[in-house]
Amino acid sequence: MMKKILMLCAFLPAGIGLRAQTQPWSQRMANTAIRIWKDSLPGTNWSYDQGIVLQGLQSVWQQSAKGEYFSYIQKSMDRYVGTDGTIRTYKANDYTLDNILSGRSLLFLHQVSGAEKYYKAASLLRKQLNGQPKTAEGGFWHKKRYPNQMWLDGLYMAEPFYAEYASVYHEDVDFDQVADQFIWMEQHARDSKTGLLYHAWDESKKERWANPQTGLSASLWARANGWYAMALVDVLPYFPTNHPKRAALLAILNRLVVAIQGSQDKNSGLWYQVLDKGGKKGNYLEASASCMFVYTLAKGVREGYLPRKYLPAARKSYDGIIKNFIEIDADGQVNFNGTAGAVGVGGEPYRDGSYEYYTGVKTVTNETKGVGAFMLASVEMERLTNLNLGKGKTVLLDSYFNNEHHNDVTGKSIPFHYKWEEQDNNGFSFLGQIFNNYGLQTKTLNEAPDANNLKKAAAYVIVDPDIPKENPDAKYIEEPHVKSISNWVKNGGVLVVLNNDTGNAEFVHLNKLMAKFGISFNLNSVNRVVGRNFEQGAINISAGNSIFKTARKVYIKELSTLQLTNPAVPQLINGKDIIVATAKYGKGTVFAVGDPWFYNEYTDGRKLPPEYDNFKAANDLVSWLVKQIPQTKK
Repeated sequence: MMKKILMLCAFLPAGIGLRAQTQPWSQRMANTAIRIWKDSLPGTNWSYDQGIVLQGLQSVWQQSAKGEYFSYIQKSMDRYVGTDGTIRTYKANDYTLDNILSGRSLLFLHQVSGAEKYYKAASLLRKQLNGQPKTAEGGFWHKKRYPNQMWLDGLYMAEPFYAEYASVYHEDVDFDQVADQFIWMEQHARDSKTGLLYHAWDESKKERWANPQTGLSASLWARANGWYAMALVDVLPYFPTNHPKRAALLAILNRLVVAIQGSQDKNSGLWYQVLDKGGKKGNYLEASASCMFVYTLAKGVREGYLPRKYLPAARKSYDGIIKNFIEIDADGQVNFNGTAGAVGVGGEPYRDGSYEYYTGVKTVTNETKGVGAFMLASVEMERLTNLNLGKGKTVLLDSYFNNEHHNDVTGKSIPFHYKWEEQDNNGFSFLGQIFNNYGLQTKTLNEAPDANNLKKAAAYVIVDPDIPKENPDAKYIEEPHVKSISNWVKNGGVLVVLNNDTGNAEFVHLNKLMAKFGISFNLNSVNRVVGRNFEQGAINISAGNSIFKTARKVYIKELSTLQLTNPAVPQLINGKDIIVATAKYGKGTVFAVGDPWFYNEYTDGRKLPPEYDNFKAANDLVSWLVKQIPQTKK
């Protein structure tokens, strides 16, 4: 039976027997993962192999809003996590950093679902780091059974989890130690000639694989550098912008990517298993490391950690990955070739870290580390598509008129309800990612809007202004705010107002602002929905809508309708009700709807039936909003 149909399905001519594929590569690889590992990921024990695949699936879910990917992550974790937060097969006293990686899925599930068992389980892993054996200066041993050894792999296994835990659960003192792991690893492992890092370092210099003068392993192994590079770009989003060691991490990343680009194969755009010996007999182009480097370069540029000059290297490599490692079988399933199997140094049987050892490792099809890294790289490349459109401008989310607080699992009072960082039903994390995909920075305005703070924003979002039952210290839109906001719009600002239905938001003061633009929110509540009778909240969108170009059926329940006068115009009508309106005011634009609508509960794909296009509508809206931002003249 023919195994390989074609290495690059994007070049398939029409009508050769395979169905036309419109899904991006990230989703096609995700579909393979949940198909071939239908019941569970490989292995029976808690491991990092599961963790890297789940990181890929999490990224695909956040980019696609397809609920089946979230369900798979949750099912995979629930095989291990008990209702009391214990983790089946996990042994804390093994003190292996490999056990930490899957903790990132626990942090993710806790933030999305709120289920406390995931927090408890994540806290077990966090506790392990307190007792993790360390080198004399404080570097984590990779494993207790590998004394005195730091491996590049360990930075990815532990540090992104460590940084996210510190950020989410307010343990800011830990950021020093997170940064130090990277700093010490680079100091000990960096090759002065190439700028690349050796796989492992033995402080004692006694291991057979260790150089007796430096303590370093013998080879510049590609995937080890990939782990370390991915760890850097995954830690930095959680690292406080004012932390004194953040600059050191950025400098390490920028030094490393110079070396990564310098070792890229010029013909294929890929990287070899042993990075500095590309032309030597036995060496081969390796898939997982190539994906990891693409991920690092693309995410580093998107987040602003790296200059854009690295994007051509990322694109060339990604094209090479598709050409050389993607295979489509007779059933149309995407398979991923070319990933080196498990690699390490020391242990039994002994692994000496030599060139011959690394190049002797056989490649595996659909190996977990390759599958996970390919999904991560693919999503990052997909996120670059519209990155130039927003030109790095800022979208400000109001947190002054909407300023509810609650106590989180640690007991600390934090803002909640329609916030960028919120990943649960109430949050705007999906909407925020869409803005970021269009090259816009998402920031929060915690102060009253005025001419000074608004001038830094291209767009300003006001959502669900507080009433006393939600916030006893509710702040109202007063005349100075009306003046500042309307003048800002007149000068080219884009105002987005997502109100709520009567009884759940403030109307009187908000309508004083909206009167400037010919819009008034009615004190009503339409599209009342009983239980899961979603059709009661359905609104159909005709083809040719000037804003919603791809969404055809959306769900909006319990919203206030609109009344309009000049210069406002309706953009979406349901029966006799005006649902969405816009207005041109001076050089600026106003968008208004009587519901927060685009929050996670109705955009993340977990609740609504698949025929509802709320996620598409959110993408349509952001695409339209970006076009309303006046272009700066050069």
